[in-house]
Amino acid sequence: MTAFTAPVRDLLFVMNEIGDLPGVLALPGHADATPDLVETIVEEAGKFAAGELAPLNVIGDRQGNKWADGVVTTAPGVAAAYRDFVDNGWGALGANQEFGGQGMPHIVSLPVVELWASANLAWSLCHMLTLGAVMAIENHASDALKAAYLPKMISGEWTGTMNLTEPQAGSDLAAIRTRAVPEGGAYRITGTKIFITWGEHDVAENIIHLVLARLPDAPPGVKGISLFVVPKFLVNEDGSLGARNDLVCSSIEHKLGIHGSPTAVMSFGDKGGATGYLVGEANRGLEYMFTMMNHARINVGLQGVAIAERAYQQARDYALDRVQGRPIGQSANAPIVHHPDVKRMLLGMKARIDAMRAMVYFVASQMDVAHAASGETAKRAAAIADLLTPVAKGWCTENGQLVASEGIQVHGGVGFIEETGAAQHLRDARITTIYEGTTGIQANDLAGRKIARDKGVTAKAFVAEMREILPRLDGPLASLAEGLAEGFDQLDQAIAFVLAKHESEPAVTAAGAVPLLNLFGTVTGGWLVARLALSAQEKAATEGDPTGFHAARITSARFYARHVLPTAQAYLVAMIHGSDSTLGFDADWF
Repeated sequence: MTAFTAPVRDLLFVMNEIGDLPGVLALPGHADATPDLVETIVEEAGKFAAGELAPLNVIGDRQGNKWADGVVTTAPGVAAAYRDFVDNGWGALGANQEFGGQGMPHIVSLPVVELWASANLAWSLCHMLTLGAVMAIENHASDALKAAYLPKMISGEWTGTMNLTEPQAGSDLAAIRTRAVPEGGAYRITGTKIFITWGEHDVAENIIHLVLARLPDAPPGVKGISLFVVPKFLVNEDGSLGARNDLVCSSIEHKLGIHGSPTAVMSFGDKGGATGYLVGEANRGLEYMFTMMNHARINVGLQGVAIAERAYQQARDYALDRVQGRPIGQSANAPIVHHPDVKRMLLGMKARIDAMRAMVYFVASQMDVAHAASGETAKRAAAIADLLTPVAKGWCTENGQLVASEGIQVHGGVGFIEETGAAQHLRDARITTIYEGTTGIQANDLAGRKIARDKGVTAKAFVAEMREILPRLDGPLASLAEGLAEGFDQLDQAIAFVLAKHESEPAVTAAGAVPLLNLFGTVTGGWLVARLALSAQEKAATEGDPTGFHAARITSARFYARHVLPTAQAYLVAMIHGSDSTLGFDADWF
């Protein structure tokens, strides 16, 4: 496996040109963050990712975690790297300053999280879940729970998890059976949860589980779910650790990928009931957990970017080094990067990464504006972030798998051999389209909650806004103007179809929801790479381009216009005309 190189210049370029870093830093509450400081943060994060996390990636993959009598031991070096992570304050970067965080905006913390995931996806999941748990507690818990848990979770001394899934309840959370019985000022939690990422480990002294459970008098279905803080070790009034809670990791899963991340089966209450504390009001747990889930969905979309970047770097370095065959028009054998089809594959990987990264960073910047601005500006930004969250999660992870698979193809036969390391990226990427809501769930969220619910107002306004770029695309970018004009028309047709069918024939829109999501992602990604290309043109004209960085951006965008944007038409056809065959195929015929 090749070494990981932090793509610092790429990250800063997208942060500035798509994430509007200067504009975000000018918003209230960000006075301490300067462009120079942000650049230093990204550079230092890159050093930590490349120097400490990347070397552990293959170790975690091959050695995994060991389980014995409820105790999980991580692979060699993992716990030490986590201690360095905590000691250097990385966990606190984007957290609330009131509880010890550094208060950086999303657009600053996002590239750091991307670097962790590129270097070592399995390792990065521990921090990602902790961040989500912090957000849920901060937004919904009592002041007492915040004071007791947030400072050490933000510092990273304690980690966090989310406990949703049960053996009989996968995505159908209405089927949850875990119980919570009041006892004094707390609750006794009993039940089993599965697929709990970093549910048990040896890298931190306490693990704070957020658990969905039902009270005895809860109404049926999702309206009867409450959220509880259930720590591995109880916390004394002075903040010190007390007795071990009645919960245990009964096993860890054996998985296709992310072997370095312990995925636990958690058993609560084997000896009478684990002590838990209600978050917010009873029976509003699913609503509260969505705070954590939406945060996680953006970060999982970012994982699609991150694993694609790692796979691309490995394929690129192999293609630059591997000498085989005589390229067309040359007189001697040369590295395979000179063969047209290998260049096509590598440029396809690079163009998709540009679009994917821009997608997630754009959503992050909208979240920052929604949080720090006011009035119509904040309202509009929040609406766009909500609209694009399922697209960022679903489309970026699907493309992450595609890029990782293409990376194996660039290697040829040796890519299929585990020792090369290319196969790990594909195995690791495979989970990203599943956890935190499958692509189908994201797609139905886009169709139903994000388009149909507000009668398409936000979606149509966003497409109209994207159209404004067309007059600026000429010369070398004319192909983008042509492709995007068609893409915007196709998006308008798709939105109109959802509005016409969703209320009366919801099965029809459900059958076409994934093509809708891919259409939305493909066209929005094209708009974003066009913006990058325009910025690259301007900077090349004013600053020069000695390394070809800006020329590469322009050519990558042109490749996207001819190789990726045309697929939008196919997605539209599948969405509008494909449901009759899907719905008309009898289940017994399978």
